[in-house]
Amino acid sequence: MMKKIETFIEKIQNAKSILVAGHKNPDGDSMCSALAMMRLIELNFQKKPTVMFDGNVPRTLDYVPLRAEAKFHQHIPEGSQYDLCILVDYGTRKNLGEIEKYVNATDYVIEFDHHFNDDIIGNLCFDDEEKAATSQIIYDVIRKAKFNIDQDIIDLLTLAIITDTGNFKFVRHSDVLIDAAQLVDAGADMTRLVNLLNNKDKKTVLVESKAVSNAEFFMKGRLALATIRNDDYKKLDGRGELVLSLLAQIHGVQYVVLLKEQKEDRIGISFRSRKNPINKIAETFGGGGHLCAAGAVVQDSIDNVRDQVINAFKGM
Repeated sequence: MMKKIETFIEKIQNAKSILVAGHKNPDGDSMCSALAMMRLIELNFQKKPTVMFDGNVPRTLDYVPLRAEAKFHQHIPEGSQYDLCILVDYGTRKNLGEIEKYVNATDYVIEFDHHFNDDIIGNLCFDDEEKAATSQIIYDVIRKAKFNIDQDIIDLLTLAIITDTGNFKFVRHSDVLIDAAQLVDAGADMTRLVNLLNNKDKKTVLVESKAVSNAEFFMKGRLALATIRNDDYKKLDGRGELVLSLLAQIHGVQYVVLLKEQKEDRIGISFRSRKNPINKIAETFGGGGHLCAAGAVVQDSIDNVRDQVINAFKGM
């Protein structure tokens, strides 16, 4: 690990321009990890990386520290190039969207990720699928390298953990709790940070509530399936996590699926499971993810995808 950290430090020291980015439609772990990495480099190396994203950022992240520093790719000057790229929480190449062209034009790529990926981009990789959030991997490097950190970094790393564990509902290993406790000791105020995320539009909450109310149940109640049609999807800010969370609270429900009609014949699928692996089902739809939280995007009608999803769960 220390050899990799030495290379990490050397690459940053030698870089004239640095890009930091994560997956398209960034969630809390991707956005907050990217901003924490930017501030870490600024604080320890006196260099200011560019944080770039593609897609939509949910309103719940509007007030995370340094949010204004993250730039939509279309707001980056035409022809911008970077000699070092740091990818955080990107999952796999196809999740980068328009960011991929900037990554491909970069001389050297460093990645920090906790997703399974059979198409590694990084020349230097800090990857660990056992971590609950990518920010944990960054925090581990911070401690080993004895980097300086400030309140913004502490808060961003903590917010990444809070969001990717669903407020600690999806914890499989104690290390994430240990990391969170250390961040609290360093100055993270959990109550303040959780409240900071309570920032949804009324129309989003109403759309999510409607999807929960109209959910269907299969496999004697073990599978809950919710649908958001295109007209309502346009009002949705984020991925519909409230739908997934509420349905998962129902007694007897073991699996939750949310279908989102992003466009005509383009359906986003979110899969959740209480304990049994769900990522293999996501892979049959061309997606992937974590054992109990995965997703996919399918080019087909929402009714066809609904039928295919129900069939995929037969026998489970």
